[in-house]
Amino acid sequence: MMSALLKRSSLVGLIFILLSGFSTNDQLGFKEVFTDDFYIGSALSLRNINVDNNKVKQVLSKHFNSISPENLLKWQSVHPRPNDYFFESADRYVELGEQLNMFTVGHTLVWHNQTPSWVFRNSDGELLDRNALAKRMEGHIETVVGRYKGRIHGWDVVNEAFTDDGEYRKSNWYKTIGKDFIKMAFRKTKEVDAEAELYYNDYNLWKPRKIDAVIGLVKQMKTEGVPIDGVGMQGHYGLETPTLEQIEASIKKIADQGLKVMITELDIDVLPNPTNRRGADIDDNFDYEPQYDPLKNGIPEEIKEKLAQRYLELFQLFQKYRWAISRVTFWGIRDQDSWLNNWPIRGRTAYPLVFENDYSIKEEVIKQIKILKDQDEAML
Repeated sequence: MMSALLKRSSLVGLIFILLSGFSTNDQLGFKEVFTDDFYIGSALSLRNINVDNNKVKQVLSKHFNSISPENLLKWQSVHPRPNDYFFESADRYVELGEQLNMFTVGHTLVWHNQTPSWVFRNSDGELLDRNALAKRMEGHIETVVGRYKGRIHGWDVVNEAFTDDGEYRKSNWYKTIGKDFIKMAFRKTKEVDAEAELYYNDYNLWKPRKIDAVIGLVKQMKTEGVPIDGVGMQGHYGLETPTLEQIEASIKKIADQGLKVMITELDIDVLPNPTNRRGADIDDNFDYEPQYDPLKNGIPEEIKEKLAQRYLELFQLFQKYRWAISRVTFWGIRDQDSWLNNWPIRGRTAYPLVFENDYSIKEEVIKQIKILKDQDEAML
């Protein structure tokens, strides 16, 4: 009866179910709450896809209906040398998705990072020309996408091709091929698997110049008939920045183009860094200094409550745009697995996600949102 009440109550009730992590079998998980709204996803690491990791399978099965590979399908993982492909881990990832009936995402085909240097050079170590690099990129796409045709349902075709100021990133892809490398990648992916959804994915899309640059690209692609189904807005946010208004503005801009919006890589960074930088530029690292590790001995109640409130407000916004948002994906399941433990400063403990290290929902999150739920029910 409680589940039914919450299911038909207002958004706060829904979010309470989402974050409270009911443990009994007859109560709702994340995915069931938002069945009519959007997929709830999680990124998986090599550890997560271990076939013997039954705890992970249980959590995924109960709370998620979409998965993304953290590093398992990046170029350096599956194609580290010119003539060698290694698909064992990626195969297990896709098989897990099939076993658990997940909407399975492929991440990522073309990126400036985690791509071996040989990709851009010939056997003599010289940089490839435009045609040779385009052929190498398309060959990689044909092999990887072709292997999982009909099994991976959506691809992050190109990742992080713009800088925060709205300029094309001067990557080796751009410097050799020009901006057309993006269109080439999308066309080739569609050629190999016509049924898969195709996405552009980037961080800090709440910044006006960056989102406007992406929208400019999208408009050009649509005019030229280049296939694209959606844009992934990486949700690497802080406790206070970006504002909800900034995030909402970018959701609107993408939706106005008739494209699906995905909230990808969602986590909340509660730790400071020397420049207060957010986003996901993995090359932007800092040396360890004690003043940037204030939570070494644990996270105080005040920050726990702020984290819970931040997640609540974000999901209120996402549900408002459920007509445009097709997926919300956390970048990891539990704090222990978060990439933020080592970026932008190695060796710290981050607390950015909803699950504790034992895969239980954080009690502080439950407490914070239960207050709002009770207030909401009192108004019914």
